[in-house]
Amino acid sequence: MNGLFLTAALTAAERGLYVFPLRPGLKVPALHGERTCTGTGPCANGHRKWEQRATTDPDRIRATWSHGPFNVGIATGPSGLLVVDLDTLKPEDPKGTPDGATSFQALCERAGQAVPETFRVRSARGGEHLYFTQPPGVRLDSTAGRLAKKIDTRGWGGYVVAAGSATPAGTYEALSGPHAACLPSWLQSILQPVPKRSQAPSMSVAGQSRRYADVALAAEVQNVAGAQVGEREAILFRAARALGRFVAWGDLPLHVVEQALQEGGQAAGLSASECRTTLRSALDWSIAHNQNRRDAA
Repeated sequence: MNGLFLTAALTAAERGLYVFPLRPGLKVPALHGERTCTGTGPCANGHRKWEQRATTDPDRIRATWSHGPFNVGIATGPSGLLVVDLDTLKPEDPKGTPDGATSFQALCERAGQAVPETFRVRSARGGEHLYFTQPPGVRLDSTAGRLAKKIDTRGWGGYVVAAGSATPAGTYEALSGPHAACLPSWLQSILQPVPKRSQAPSMSVAGQSRRYADVALAAEVQNVAGAQVGEREAILFRAARALGRFVAWGDLPLHVVEQALQEGGQAAGLSASECRTTLRSALDWSIAHNQNRRDAA
């Protein structure tokens, strides 16, 4: 068994992925913590955590896995990855809760996008990990539930269990070829944090923000009303996501945004119920994730 895990670690490293050992049969790092750090070896200049000690060096990997049948962790940040983790349901989840795959399918449909094709790994409990490369110059951290229920992401500060690892619940198995696609721009726009203001805006800045919000509302409504068949729901969805922040900041009343976008969507040919369904999910998400005022630029 040790040879199988070593092979999994070396295979990942050959693809440029930074690996580190996880405890045998588990998903937790096998490296020592800060409290037990002796300040020697790799930690001679200060304690180094698993993200800092992850490596692609085959000699270091062989030396590590010679000590035991460790599972393989992939440090997603150093590896340049953003992994979308589609979780399965747990017994304590409320009845009717969608699993991660269902939530992701719905998210793609609302955005007018197909489910992206990329390298996929099935987790031990039947979930899926979708591997994407982070675009150049972009640094995305890990998130929990930002995309939707039962969907987490692993970027900087996170890791995933590599294909070839095993737990009592089952094994991690690659479901496709090794190529990881670049993270789609529409997913990046949801996950990319907007810079926070260093302090509360002055009255003049707040006034400018409200004027900007009015201009943005008019522009988005015009885009929605002029949308063509096949892209109407996606454009309405993106418009609601964009305008929801102004509702959260107090620059636009919720009922004004809802009514304006409802009218724009119906002018484009969507039914009233189609508009309401799309607006409800997109606005709720945007308002929940934009509670602090940020730069509108």
